[in-house]
Amino acid sequence: MPGTLSAIPISYKDTNLRTAAVIPAAGRGVRLGPGAPKALRTLGGVPILVHAVRAMARARAVQVIVVVAPPEGAAEVRALLDAHGLPESTDIRVVPGGESRQESVRLGLAVLPDDVDVVLVHDAARPLVPVETVESVVEAVRGGAPAVVPGLPAADTVKSVDPGTGIVTGTPDRSLLRAVQTPQGFDRTTLAKAHATVTRDVTDDASMVEQLGVPVLVVPGHEEAFKVTRPLDLVLAEAVLARRRATDAY
Repeated sequence: MPGTLSAIPISYKDTNLRTAAVIPAAGRGVRLGPGAPKALRTLGGVPILVHAVRAMARARAVQVIVVVAPPEGAAEVRALLDAHGLPESTDIRVVPGGESRQESVRLGLAVLPDDVDVVLVHDAARPLVPVETVESVVEAVRGGAPAVVPGLPAADTVKSVDPGTGIVTGTPDRSLLRAVQTPQGFDRTTLAKAHATVTRDVTDDASMVEQLGVPVLVVPGHEEAFKVTRPLDLVLAEAVLARRRATDAY
């Protein structure tokens, strides 16, 4: 039945493991302002969510995509995806989400086919992640890493601050820091165990796996895999999309 887990975590190189992507898209995206949920806003005339699904579908390693929709909006999201001519070769499923991101990812994991061994979790708000980044994450998991995240070196100096006073308490070594993106990749057993045992709210799935004491590998991210969170991000995303369409027949 859907959601059954492999009994043995991946610990060896296997290039034939079946891969699925879970895209939580149940959030409201309040930082983009009032209106439709963030994932349903348009980019180049196409909903951001459709771009994110296409990004996963372009990766030859991904065979199944589960979109976790707003709790009352699964039918609307299904109709939206059907209207945009997504690849029929990819098994695309839509399920209602939960009240939190963690709950939504857990609901997505529950409907995966039994034969999926590698799971990607991808932010719907990162619509322009290049296929090369997706493939590199999958390759690293298939190569034996139980958890993999794409990341970029920190471009700015970062300060730790006392939240009560606003006074700087330290300056971390920037060379040790990475800005983490998605898709994040996991062997299925590891990710399922994290969602079954970690209850504290976290900002990404890798943080949950870290709490299990499982090592998380960082692979190079990409500048175009940025998250569309604020209005200025949408302007930048429109510019990137226009360049792609002009140069790559995107």
